[in-house]
Amino acid sequence: MVEKIIERVGLRPQGSWTYDDWLTFPDDGWKYEIINGELHMTPAPATGHQKSSISLSSRLYTYVQDHDLGMVLTAPCDVRLPNQPVPFQPDIFFIRKNNLQIIQETEVIGAPDLVIEILSPSNASYDRVEKFEVYQAAAVPEYWLVDYQAKTIEIFSLVEGAYQLAKKYGLSDAITSAQLPGFQLPVERVFDF
Repeated sequence: MVEKIIERVGLRPQGSWTYDDWLTFPDDGWKYEIINGELHMTPAPATGHQKSSISLSSRLYTYVQDHDLGMVLTAPCDVRLPNQPVPFQPDIFFIRKNNLQIIQETEVIGAPDLVIEILSPSNASYDRVEKFEVYQAAAVPEYWLVDYQAKTIEIFSLVEGAYQLAKKYGLSDAITSAQLPGFQLPVERVFDF
């Protein structure tokens, strides 16, 4: 697969990949992301990833709509974060009502108020390190890491420019969020598949 990309856009050292390169990548089931000029490729998500995504995003969407809080969107949807020339596609993200102007016709321009990434065996360290640092630098107020294998959800809150673990939730807990007033969701319902 990497050979096809190299053949299309030419050999590039890590750190030199661009938005123009990203635009030429094929629609072949792989997810291509460029962070700080480095190309990251991951295979299509596993079924556990997708089940977690649908379960959580549908519940968030319903809550946000019922309480007129803003908008919940899911991948694939381009998000142009500050200081990142190539868009990101978070698994799930929330934008508060007073911040909806960042939603444009074809992309979101600016930092969402909440970003959720669902860990997969092929990308867990990528979401925990590279994306963690990018979302923190973009001042995303809240970042969730959902681990469908361990059946846990970690919520990080931005405090004075750095993420701090607010709480790690297990199956016997109910998630709450500073970005979603009044929201409570038993973790077991996220993983009830």
